[in-house]
Amino acid sequence: MSRIGLSTASVYPESSAHAFAYAAQVGYDAIEVMVGIDALSQQTSAITQLSEHHGIPVCAVHAPCLLFTQRVWGTEPWGKLERSAEMAAAVGARVVVVHPPFRWQKEYAAGFVDGIAALEESTGIAFAVENMYPWRASAKPRTRRSMEMYLPGWDPSEESYANMTIDLSHAALAASDPIEMAVRMGSRLRHVHLTDGSGSAKDEHLVPGRGIMKADAFLRHVADAGFDGEVVVEINTRKATTRELREKDLRESLEFAREHFVVRAR
Repeated sequence: MSRIGLSTASVYPESSAHAFAYAAQVGYDAIEVMVGIDALSQQTSAITQLSEHHGIPVCAVHAPCLLFTQRVWGTEPWGKLERSAEMAAAVGARVVVVHPPFRWQKEYAAGFVDGIAALEESTGIAFAVENMYPWRASAKPRTRRSMEMYLPGWDPSEESYANMTIDLSHAALAASDPIEMAVRMGSRLRHVHLTDGSGSAKDEHLVPGRGIMKADAFLRHVADAGFDGEVVVEINTRKATTRELREKDLRESLEFAREHFVVRAR
């Protein structure tokens, strides 16, 4: 049975410790650790202690591959992925979420598809490559002002990865239909970042249901298709001015997931 998890990124600028506390209080089943959001997220021992203290398992580790985490755990990308797998194994997670390389990481990008397969073979951990998006300055997708910033591409369904992640906010930025993407991925869809987007030029990570991505229909589709991976809420709550407002958004997202992601007996 798939669990509904909470990404530690969802409580930023509060820490990973706060994320575990929110997850326990609101009733989430698991945590995804975004490495690099705060110092605690980089320490396997700290994550283990938080998991044990709150009784919340870690379902995934998000490798530090964002622009602002480029120097977390060094600058060598394969070393960062190896450390992510080591953390995942130590805390009992089955998945490492990873973004495709940036275009300027040419050597890393050239061997990325085969390298991910080799890492999965050597570590026993699933590296679920996440869908990204063209970078653009306006709300109109794929205009002359959009830039393809990822290699071998921002859509992992076009490659031979064994495991993939769909993020609904990223799909909104790319003007992609997430259900069609899930169909292309088939059984290779291993992980879901539940969120939403309005179709603007920003990576919004809205509370699911507050955007245009029909997150309810997407959850029903993947449930009916037999998805047995993790559904992780990854929203932006930085505008929440109080803990109560942040908790409200986290609770609303969890209730949305449980209402629409229902795996029926076969």
